[in-house]
Amino acid sequence: MSPPTRWLDADEQRAWRAFYTAATQLIDRLDRELQHDAGMPHAYYEILVVLSESPGRTRRMSDLADLTRSSRSRLSHAVTKLEARGWVRRRDCDDDKRGQFADLTEAGFAAIEAAAPGHVETVRAHLFDPLTPEQVEQLRAISEAITRTLHRD
Repeated sequence: MSPPTRWLDADEQRAWRAFYTAATQLIDRLDRELQHDAGMPHAYYEILVVLSESPGRTRRMSDLADLTRSSRSRLSHAVTKLEARGWVRRRDCDDDKRGQFADLTEAGFAAIEAAAPGHVETVRAHLFDPLTPEQVEQLRAISEAITRTLHRD
């Protein structure tokens, strides 16, 4: 017999709907503005950021999938698109014939450098500017608590 459903009370329901609406609208705004300003969806931006912050601007594809919270097939499709733009180069792993690396090219680094200022301004305008410093700290703490719970699952 399954445990009884723990329904949300009125305060929890309002908090859940407010969080969901804010999170989805923010991600949508980030995606639309990156697409408009830099010609790339947020998913591509995230891949380029991870590569730009990696030692040697390279990552094993399986690690890149984990770091971008993407399935391996979705990441492979995105990297194929990024390769077509000349922003990423894929290469085989020498010691593991099934493994591959994704390398950020100079053109890819230039693309992330060009996109970053507008992206940061969008994040600042729509996430941080409306909050007090105390709320920013609360947002960080709440987000970390949620992330810890999700990682345990």
